[in-house]
Amino acid sequence: MEEQRIAKTHKLVVNNRKTAMVTGVLDVLSFDLNEILLETEQGMLMVKGSDLHVNRLTVEKGEVDLSGTIDSIAYSNISQTAKGGENFLSKLFK
Repeated sequence: MEEQRIAKTHKLVVNNRKTAMVTGVLDVLSFDLNEILLETEQGMLMVKGSDLHVNRLTVEKGEVDLSGTIDSIAYSNISQTAKGGENFLSKLFK
């Protein structure tokens, strides 16, 4: 029998561009006041803005609560990051 990877639920809820709740988070790769980079069940998630904070992180449940002024949210596939390796991450942190 073939093993199938069952994707866990991933949800992103943004309220008035001031707060966000994210589920299906595997890891918080980096965060500062202007950018938060999360690894989720659906790929890499980058949140850009100003005065960004990680208010709550529950690793067991894969939940993260964010606050600040959210300017943009972007996804990228994990397979692309694996192929790009350091080049992809170095582009993200420029």
